[in-house]
Amino acid sequence: MTLYAVKPAFQKLLRPLAYRLEGSGVSANAVTLSAMLLSVILGAGLAASIVNGGRGVFFLLPIFLLIRMALNAIDGIIARERGQVSRLGAYLNELGDVVSDSALYLPLALLAFGWPAAVLVALSAAGELAGVLGQVGGGTRRYDGPLGKSDRALWLGLLALLLGFGVVPGVWLAGVLLVLCVLAALTIVNRVRRGLKEAA
Repeated sequence: MTLYAVKPAFQKLLRPLAYRLEGSGVSANAVTLSAMLLSVILGAGLAASIVNGGRGVFFLLPIFLLIRMALNAIDGIIARERGQVSRLGAYLNELGDVVSDSALYLPLALLAFGWPAAVLVALSAAGELAGVLGQVGGGTRRYDGPLGKSDRALWLGLLALLLGFGVVPGVWLAGVLLVLCVLAALTIVNRVRRGLKEAA
């Protein structure tokens, strides 16, 4: 199970906004690049805040993760339903996800007991690669869970809220992140296994 299953309903809500943006001249690739750029900016701000002992910026992370999910849905709607599907867009979409995840989640490694965040970023990138390789193997792009992009956003958003409310990073943080690492590894296994099965 993965939150990706609710994507059609999410897209339905965002379709009117996507059509208005496209009608105003906004391209799918522009939306993709905007999401990536904003992720890098927020990630840099989060890292600087952690180094300086700040916590308030953590509240921005769950809000932005929801915005980023919306932008990712919007660029897909514009691309598929407004005739903007392109090879460049496919590259930007996949690379943008990895860059955005890295920028937003790596700063957590700067916290006490936050080192597993770096491992989680690496496993998440490998999971996205495993998903793309489903197409290379003759099947479809794999979105199997249990820790897809939307699921990661949910869990990291919840962690950010706890930290923003003043919960002190400790062994508990490393424990949660390590559990997420296990789920990310299982996601890779599921995508490879089911991709091979589909191709066969």
